[in-house]
This record gives sequence, C-alpha cells and structure tokens, in this order.
Amino acid sequence: MIRTNAELLVTPLIVVAGVVLLRANYNSADRSFADERALAWERNLRPQLEQHISLTLWSTILTVAIAVPLGILLTRASYRRLAGPVLAVATSGQAIPAFGLLVLAFAWLGSGPWTAIWALTFFTVLPVLRNTMVGLDQVSQPIIEAGRGMGLTRTQVLRQIELPLAVPIILAGVRTALVINVGMAALAYLIGGGGLGATISAGIQLSRDLVVITGAVMTALVALSIDWIAALIEKALRPRGL
Repeated sequence: MIRTNAELLVTPLIVVAGVVLLRANYNSADRSFADERALAWERNLRPQLEQHISLTLWSTILTVAIAVPLGILLTRASYRRLAGPVLAVATSGQAIPAFGLLVLAFAWLGSGPWTAIWALTFFTVLPVLRNTMVGLDQVSQPIIEAGRGMGLTRTQVLRQIELPLAVPIILAGVRTALVINVGMAALAYLIGGGGLGATISAGIQLSRDLVVITGAVMTALVALSIDWIAALIEKALRPRGL
C-alpha cells in the first residue's frame, strides 16, 4: 500500500514535469516550417491526442466487456473444461506481433478507427481474462461455502463474495491492458485509426528529431496519466482490509 501511495503522488509530478520539459524543448528548438506544421496543436496534435485516448479507452472497455464475463463463465464448474481452448485463443492474440495483428484486422475489416479498436481489443483480452480467472480462483472454498451456508444463491455468492475479493487482481489486469493499448495505439495510424503515431511517423519521414521526440513523449505521458487514473480507481474499488 505504501508503494501504491508513493506512485499516486509521484506519477502526476512526473507527468507535469514531462509537459513542462516538452514545452521548453519546443520553445528552445530551432524549428523549421515542417516542425511548425507537424506540431500545430489545433490542426494535428490535439486531434491526434484525442484519437489516441479514444482508441485506448474504447478498446479497453470492449476488452473488459468481453474478458470479465468470459472469465467468470470459465471459472464455473460446468465450463471449466473450456478454459484451456479459450485461453489458447486469447494467448494467440498476444503471440501475433502488433503490426501483424493490425494488418490482419485491416484485411478483414478495412481501414478506420474501429478496425484499430477491435485489433487492440483482441490483443489485450488475455491479461484481463487471465486475471479474472486467477482472481476468482484465489477465493478460498471455505469462504464460498460459508456464504452458501448463510443461504446465498450461487449468483449472490459470486456478486457479494467472489467478485469483491477478486477486484484487485482483475483491476491489475485492466491496468495492464490500458498501458498496452496506449502503446499499441501508436500504430493505429497505419490503418487509418489516427493517434499520436502519425506525429512520430511524420518526424521519422521528415528526419525531424523534434517531431519524433514530441510524439513519443506525449505517448509516454498519456500512458502514465491513464495508468495513474486507473490506479486511483483500483484503490477506490479495493475492498477494505485488502
């Protein structure tokens, strides 16, 4: 808990310092017309930042909507036999290189933001699914039996006992998915998904270090900010005493 509290205090300071240094680097740099055009806030950076955050959040929402119910289902006695094959399919999503997965999504669904979102979703199902199953499986059987002995139904035991105790582990998987999606969203521009990867790519093509650094640092700051917000949510939802 002490480590978590320290992270909650330090991360915002790192983000603020990063923004200040990024701005100072921009102001002190010998900027060309290409730099000014690529780093125009209203025209390029703000829309790309909004696209990047949108790609990350929507893909993570879909990941949670798919992986958590599926993880619950696969921990029930009637469906445990399906856990192996389902986990194998989910594992294949991360076994495929991110670029290759985006290309496959493009071939099946065409270009656009939602193609990138579905690719990101498939890529990050595994950590949330696995953590959901691990979180539910770690609830001790005597606690479950005590709930049943109090007259609770299986659904009530799941909702009132198992899920609350599994929340910390499930949310750790969600945080992992969020950070992965921030990084992978940098490739979404390749299939028309937008995002800050477009700025990084423009800097590489133009051989402009300022543009590359700005896009890369902004992506890192987005990852830190989103992970910090997720940590706050995880702390708020963590059952007392855990």
